[in-house]
Amino acid sequence: MSEDMKSLLEAEEEAIQEIKEHDVVKATVVAVEDGQAYVNIAGLKSDIPITKRELATPEPESAKDVVKVNDEIEVFVVALGGENGATVSKVRADRMVAWKDIEAIKESGATVQAQVTQVVKGGLVAVVNGLRGFIPASQMELHFVKDLSVYVGQTVEALPIELDVRKQRLVLSRRTLLETEREKKQAEVFETLEAGQTLRGTVKRLVEYGAFIDIGGVDGLAHISDLSWERVKQPSDVLSVGQEVDVFVKNFDPETKRISLSIKDTMRDPWLDKAEKYQEGSHIKGKIIKLTDFGAFMEIEPGFDGLIPMGELAEKRIAKAEEAVQVGDIVTVKILHIDMKRKRISLSITKVQKDAEVAEYNSYTADQAETKATIGDEVGDDLKNL
Repeated sequence: MSEDMKSLLEAEEEAIQEIKEHDVVKATVVAVEDGQAYVNIAGLKSDIPITKRELATPEPESAKDVVKVNDEIEVFVVALGGENGATVSKVRADRMVAWKDIEAIKESGATVQAQVTQVVKGGLVAVVNGLRGFIPASQMELHFVKDLSVYVGQTVEALPIELDVRKQRLVLSRRTLLETEREKKQAEVFETLEAGQTLRGTVKRLVEYGAFIDIGGVDGLAHISDLSWERVKQPSDVLSVGQEVDVFVKNFDPETKRISLSIKDTMRDPWLDKAEKYQEGSHIKGKIIKLTDFGAFMEIEPGFDGLIPMGELAEKRIAKAEEAVQVGDIVTVKILHIDMKRKRISLSITKVQKDAEVAEYNSYTADQAETKATIGDEVGDDLKNL
């Protein structure tokens, strides 16, 4: 045997010895069929088949969709021996490479693109570079999401937060990225934010107690009492998600990052329009709608009422409002005072009675004066005729 041949055989033996189970090695595609492909691995005498299931995930319709003859690929050595000399898998090799890549990504703090595939208990399954990952429900958004199915089919940016190659465990977080982005935007917004500003915002989320409104990447809360000048039973009655609205900045706290907004303060208070229709000193009619320890409230018109203090309900001293009026009574009152700043109207029943007495007295004295003047004229005429 020549020295060259001997050296070649020794090199081949060394190559065979270097291949171990669970190694990732290079292979050359030598043939491709629909159901499988054949590869040659240096150091192994036989061409080794790889089923299409072990070529790619998800399983392709044909092996020809994945590889072609002369392609150089990496395969994972599942086992040595057997009829073909070895059992190998491209899928597992790709997975090992992917795990190494994910480890590097996690160490660097970089993000990945995760394709959400299904909803499972506690969160979502997402695929990253062929690896199955898990996004806990609490890590998907900054707020609670009731229906996670809206994310299925979407590709989202996420951060690897937990990784265990041995257990094939990969946990991802989108919330971490959103929190970082929110903090950055908050810093920008709070630099220019001032109480008393009117800004344009977009309704982000509706809750029982109000609406969260985006004012440039930062959410502020408009309490249900600040959505409209009219009484609102639930926010969805007056707003919808995605709606653009003008908001008034009531106040904010840079430390807690809380912003209090108002929609109604961007509009004129309809109470003022109603109040301008009435004058102090005038008499009006209305219905008693509520009795209190300090008086009775009378509805002047729908959504607009005034207070009749206890001392203005009756001439005599009374201990309870019901001694003078009952809910549902229609009464005539005098407008004593309209406080536009505090939005209060003071009314009186007793002053109506006094005004009536004064009017009656004035009418009587006017009649008396006229009568005296008429008699004087008659007497004067009679004297002239004497």
